[in-house]
Amino acid sequence: MRTARALAVLLAASLLIGWAASGGLRELGNYVQSRYDFGLPSWAPAPLEPEGNPTMPAKVELGRRLFYDTRLSRDGSMSCSSCHRQELAFTDGRATSPGVTGQQTARNSMSLANAGYQPVLTWANPLLHSLEQQALVPLVGQEPVELGLAGMDEEVRARLQRERIYQRLFRDAFPEVRGEISLATITRALGAFQRTIISVRSPYDRYRYEGDVNAVSDAVIRGEALFFSERLECHHCHNGLHFSDTVLHERNRIGERAFHNTGLYNIDGRGAYPANNTGIAEITGRPEDMGRFRAPSLRNVAVTAPYMHDGSIATLDEVIDHYAAGGRTITSGPNAGVGRDNPLKSSFVPGFEMSAQERADLIAFLQSLTDEQFLRDPRYSNPWTQEERRR
Repeated sequence: MRTARALAVLLAASLLIGWAASGGLRELGNYVQSRYDFGLPSWAPAPLEPEGNPTMPAKVELGRRLFYDTRLSRDGSMSCSSCHRQELAFTDGRATSPGVTGQQTARNSMSLANAGYQPVLTWANPLLHSLEQQALVPLVGQEPVELGLAGMDEEVRARLQRERIYQRLFRDAFPEVRGEISLATITRALGAFQRTIISVRSPYDRYRYEGDVNAVSDAVIRGEALFFSERLECHHCHNGLHFSDTVLHERNRIGERAFHNTGLYNIDGRGAYPANNTGIAEITGRPEDMGRFRAPSLRNVAVTAPYMHDGSIATLDEVIDHYAAGGRTITSGPNAGVGRDNPLKSSFVPGFEMSAQERADLIAFLQSLTDEQFLRDPRYSNPWTQEERRR
């Protein structure tokens, strides 16, 4: 049932995006907008943009306001930012997240940093290919209910039409449809804004890509060597510009997509994961896909705890314990099992030994991926003033 509903949402999204890309949305007259400047350093490629939704400044401004607007929830209590907080690299610090009804998501809130570079989105849905598609899931999805807007299209339009700022912004962002306020334009604006949420200014970036040898400590350099060693194997799933093996951008237009089983669970001795969190097997129906999830980016990983797809590991130290053991052992309870013996586990999780100094160096390296400028960048912050929020 869950898969069928997920596919229904995706079908609606695909029709929406296909209509836009095929020419359903065209510029009117001679209206021309300048393209958005991502402000990237020369070494960083830009994300690819959908043909039907080019990134324009007015659209990004609109998307940022929508992202922080509680009017995009059933009872006005939540916004996209409720589960994606800038100071936490757009995660929320919880294992799983409650929606407007109190129902918890099954999975941990993923960071939105560099989401525009991902050819597939979320932890375990190989069918979600764009930010515009993905936005529909929290907005109108029902398993679980997040923002709870299913069946509320007219109510949402009325709410937003009453806001003077939106009257202007929708006209500026979508002149080709005369400023129409609809689920189509809302998701396109949200997608445009989220595509600009880019983190490439960490100390490690300054060291590795800009040649600043003073940007990191000796411990970070030793930790980098460990991270990319064949002994620890970390780099096989966390590589490239964004420390993730799922990537798409202007210099890699073919893209890469990968999902992995890390031996986090082995409930029945044959590789089973908890029934509500089976990885891409939920979509593909293939037994061999049990427990396979997308490897998240490690950028800003020091501020995105708790970890793993279900938030079941609290600290970076415990994450290292999991991989050093070659899989997690749970000794009691409904999820008891020896993850190291999971027959579906990736070959990149064989286990390893390391000294206390090596562990400290590895953590120092991971901490060097924190982009403090990104966590405070006003381009991504809440744009609503106190007066506007009271209206």
